[in-house]
Amino acid sequence: MDKIVIEGGVALKGEVSVSGAKNAALPILAATLLAPGIHYLSNVPPLADIRTMKKVLELMGVKFQEGEPLVVDTSHLTGWMAPYEVVKTMRAAVLVLGPLVARVHQASVSLPGGCAIGARPIDLHLKGLEAMGVKITLNQGYVEAKVKELRGAEIILDFPTVTGTENLLMAATLAKGTTRIVNAAQEPEVADLARFLTVLGAKIQGIGTDVLTIEGVNALKPAPYQIMPDRIEAGTYLAAAAITRGEVRIVNAPVQHLTAVLEKFHEAGVQFTTKDNLIAVKPGGSLVGVDVKTLPYPGFPTDMQAQFMALMSVAKGASVITETIFEDRFIHVSELRRLGADISVSGNQAVVRGRRYLMGAPVMATDLRASASLVIAGLAARGVTEVHRVYHLDRGYANLTEKLEALGARIKRVPA
Repeated sequence: MDKIVIEGGVALKGEVSVSGAKNAALPILAATLLAPGIHYLSNVPPLADIRTMKKVLELMGVKFQEGEPLVVDTSHLTGWMAPYEVVKTMRAAVLVLGPLVARVHQASVSLPGGCAIGARPIDLHLKGLEAMGVKITLNQGYVEAKVKELRGAEIILDFPTVTGTENLLMAATLAKGTTRIVNAAQEPEVADLARFLTVLGAKIQGIGTDVLTIEGVNALKPAPYQIMPDRIEAGTYLAAAAITRGEVRIVNAPVQHLTAVLEKFHEAGVQFTTKDNLIAVKPGGSLVGVDVKTLPYPGFPTDMQAQFMALMSVAKGASVITETIFEDRFIHVSELRRLGADISVSGNQAVVRGRRYLMGAPVMATDLRASASLVIAGLAARGVTEVHRVYHLDRGYANLTEKLEALGARIKRVPA
């Protein structure tokens, strides 16, 4: 197991390119099951979660040819089971449920695992599939799904669940009749999946809105597609540049999908300009504490909460960070405190009182975005910070250490 060692206090400088979006690539990989044949996917990020999804698909007979683009051959399926041994490491593996039910009319998928950031049940997925005629049974930790014929349905989601919307959207593309998903998640990654499905021949209206209308078709056909860039990775590098008072050009950034994030960074005093797919961060000004509340898109994303908290830990004044998406997403607070951050938590709110500086210390990563927040804090801290359990980072950041090192950070990844 590796650790990341950071000697803080260096202002980042240079240019960094954002990789493909993990949260768009995962459902799109699952969606290739819907269209038998050979798919060519560009901009698929080299991440642990992507490798896990490939393992899941390979167990079903899918073949891959590595390269750019990634070649995905879904011509012949030999199975419809996603076992616990694989799914336990990544809850997104549940995304094969919808496509399998649509293509082979059955699926056996382990209940999901993933990051330790609270309960993320799939009840809404199952409720929606049942409305489409699927018979669902739970058997020894597995979701067993069977259907003779998928049929369109009116599905009103209690909460705009991202993976739930994606699962139901994929299933609906091959259902008989019309499906309407109300209170659908509006995240850009959901829209990217929908665009991919339309390229395959699906009929979808309302892409990017909270109401998706899908007219089922008889079959889908493979087509080449390029995955959108990762908005959370772009936001993470923005936070790293801001906390080090650096001068960084973030290229291939999905600026149009970062409105809420950019507004908060601007409010906090971060100097930057945007143009097309570029965010240019400039040194200068002083950081000030601002309040943030995480919300479903287009609100401030929960996946940027920990990174923004790290930035607020060295801002002037106090900020209140309210987490409304996941109930256990403040578990990184105790580790930030080890670096000297002044943070108090009450329920779903954290009050951050900015300090002039942080001090390096050994810290332990607890989930993907918490890991990123500790690296960001370590970049600004005086002395040496050691981040342990960095395998969490491998799930969502492609070559993070190398990219930061190219920006001048004194950072290295070594055996723990």
